[in-house]
Amino acid sequence: MELPCTNISFYVLFLGLVTCIWNPILCLEECDFPAIFNFGDSNSDTGALSATTLLPPPTLPFGETFFHMSTGRLSDGRVLIDFISKSFGLPFLHAYLDSLGANFSHGANFATSGSTIQPPIQAFPVPGGYSPFYLGLQYDQLEEFKLQSQIIRQKGGIFASLVPKEEYFSKALYTFDIGQNDIGVALFLRNMSIQQVKASIPNFINDFVTNLKDVYKFGGRSFWIHNTGPIGCLTSSLVTSPSAEKDSVGCVKPFNEVAQYFNFKLKEAIRQLRMNFSDAAFTYVDVYSVKYSLFQDPKKYGFEFPLITCCGTGGMYNFTFGLPCGRSTLANGTQIYVGSCKNPNVRVNWDGGHYTEGANKFIFDRISTGAFSDPPVPLRMACHKTTVPK
Repeated sequence: MELPCTNISFYVLFLGLVTCIWNPILCLEECDFPAIFNFGDSNSDTGALSATTLLPPPTLPFGETFFHMSTGRLSDGRVLIDFISKSFGLPFLHAYLDSLGANFSHGANFATSGSTIQPPIQAFPVPGGYSPFYLGLQYDQLEEFKLQSQIIRQKGGIFASLVPKEEYFSKALYTFDIGQNDIGVALFLRNMSIQQVKASIPNFINDFVTNLKDVYKFGGRSFWIHNTGPIGCLTSSLVTSPSAEKDSVGCVKPFNEVAQYFNFKLKEAIRQLRMNFSDAAFTYVDVYSVKYSLFQDPKKYGFEFPLITCCGTGGMYNFTFGLPCGRSTLANGTQIYVGSCKNPNVRVNWDGGHYTEGANKFIFDRISTGAFSDPPVPLRMACHKTTVPK
C-alpha cells in the first residue's frame, strides 16, 4: 500500500529535523570558497619542485595517468589538493614558485616537495637534504604574495586578473599537509631513536601551531588540516629498515607508532586552537586511517600489492635507492630505464614515497565526507564553526 503524499512529506521533514539535531552543520549552506591557499610537502606539491631548479625535475612517467606529462607532482596524476580544488569548482592550484603561465586568481600553493615544519638541518641539493621552503617560510611567502598581488591589482592591466581579490584572503580555505618529513629528518638524518623522535614531536607541533596562529592573524578563518600518513608503510621505509619490526600488514611498526603519536598531539593542539579562536573553523582530518586501510585491506577497495612500488625497480618491493622513477642509468653495463607498472589505477604506492592518483582519489572520496574529521565536518562545510564544550 502506498503512503499518502502528506505522510511522505512528514517523514522527509522528520528525517531532516533529526539530521539537523544530530549534526547541525549538515543543515547549513555549503561553503563558497573563492580561493584556496595550501601549505605542505610533496603530498600536495603541484609544481614547486620543478620550478625551484634546485633538483632535476621529475619526468614521465610522472603525470602519465591524468596530465600525460610531468607537472612536478610526485604521482602518476593528481594529488589530494587537486581533488579538493576540483570539488569547489576551482582550477588546479599553481605552485607559488612557478612563474611561467601561472594563474593565481583563485589561490596559490606554497607546498614544496621535501618541506618540513621546522627549518631543515640539510637542504637540497645536498644529498639526502630537504626543502629550504619550510612551513615558516611558506607563510612568509603568503604575506609577500598578498602584498604584491594587491599592488598588481591596483596597477590594473592584463596581470590584474591573474591574482586574487583582496577579500579572497579572508574568505579562502587554508589547507595543510605537512609533518611527515620532520619525522623523516629525525629518523634518517639525525638517526634518533624512536623514543627521541617522540620526545621531539611536541616541538614540531608547537612550531606548526605558531604558523596556524600566524595565518589566523593574517585573516584566515577556515582551516582544513591533514594529519600525517602511515610512514612505516612507504616502500622507502621498508627498504631503509629491512630488519625493523613489522605489523600484521607488513609495515614498519615503530615508524607508524611515531606517526600516530604525532597525529595524537596534532589533534590535541587543533582542539585547543578551536577553543582559543572561536570565530574560526579548524578541521582536523585523519588521512592516516584512510591511507592505512589501503595497506590493510587493498582488495576490498579494488587495489593490489600496496607495499610494492609501481614506478621503480629491484628487490622484493620493486624499489632501489639511487634508481628513481623515470630515470635511466647504466648498471653492470646495461642501460636501465625505471618505468611504471601496467595499471597504476589499481596500485597504491607510486614511486616508493608517494601515492598513485587512484589512491589519492580513494583517500579524497573518504575524507571529503567528514567521516574522518574532528569535528565530523564535510569538506563542503569547512567554513562553519562548531561549538566547543567547555
